[in-house]
Amino acid sequence: MIKIGSLDRVTRFLLGALLAAGPFLFPDSFAALGGWHMAVAAVGVVLIVTALVRICPAYLLFGIRTCARGRA
Repeated sequence: MIKIGSLDRVTRFLLGALLAAGPFLFPDSFAALGGWHMAVAAVGVVLIVTALVRICPAYLLFGIRTCARGRA
């Protein structure tokens, strides 16, 4: 049931780490978002989790797969 390929997984993890840590490491940059900075961090956490478990609910919903057919 693996739907996320290696490149997609690395990209999700790196982007997720930036989004999850960004509002806390650079609060002045995210000050314009007001309370939405926590939503940005939450999206980052979701990206990290989907990278770790290699399953994306949106990919399942739309039938998208970025891994090779032989792996799943």
